[in-house]
Amino acid sequence: MKSTFTAIFSLLILVFVSNAQAADPQSFLKLYSSEAKETPSAQKGGKFFSEKHGNEWSCSSCHGMPPVGEGKHASTNKVIAPLAPAFNPERFTDEAKVDKWFKRNCNDVLGRSCTAAEKSDVLAYLISLKK
Repeated sequence: MKSTFTAIFSLLILVFVSNAQAADPQSFLKLYSSEAKETPSAQKGGKFFSEKHGNEWSCSSCHGMPPVGEGKHASTNKVIAPLAPAFNPERFTDEAKVDKWFKRNCNDVLGRSCTAAEKSDVLAYLISLKK
């Protein structure tokens, strides 16, 4: 009986932890726009995505413009799956990955972390891209 209870309890914990990390693009958009305290703009996001910001690369340097097909890393040539969620349903569904890649890519493009407003604008742009 004790081992059955332990197994069920462990399974419930696992489900809770898994669900806590799972998300969708809209939940990230809501989070970033709330942190930014402004309405996200797909137009501003598209402009931000395509332009350079002082460093060598723009977001589109690796992800393409529009980012609906495979991209290629500008220096390693590693293939990158489509970034727009409509073309790659796995995008913006894992909190740890979203945090990791925004941190890394913002640093490559901007030389700093992205602001919540920049994240919300870019995500609004990516969500606006439809098949």
